[in-house]
Amino acid sequence: MMHLWPIFVTVFLAELGDKTQLATLLFAAEQHVSKIGVFAASASALALSSLLAVLVGAQLSAYASPRLMKLIAGVGFVAIGLWVLLDARAS
Repeated sequence: MMHLWPIFVTVFLAELGDKTQLATLLFAAEQHVSKIGVFAASASALALSSLLAVLVGAQLSAYASPRLMKLIAGVGFVAIGLWVLLDARAS
């Protein structure tokens, strides 16, 4: 069970302040919207997207090593970061 804490902490910190959380905050700010409904919908969406990530990751592990997958993810994150920085600079 202890090996699951890094997963929890990583996902929790990655989700703090991201656009999904901000969108959820905006939905919850609506006066006529059920706050429990907003929570249930956003939690279900996160759970479903996590399920898809686990299923795809499990399939990819049959073809690629964890090290290669981490390398690809890291390069992807850096590429997205550079794209965001360049786009912000151009604006």
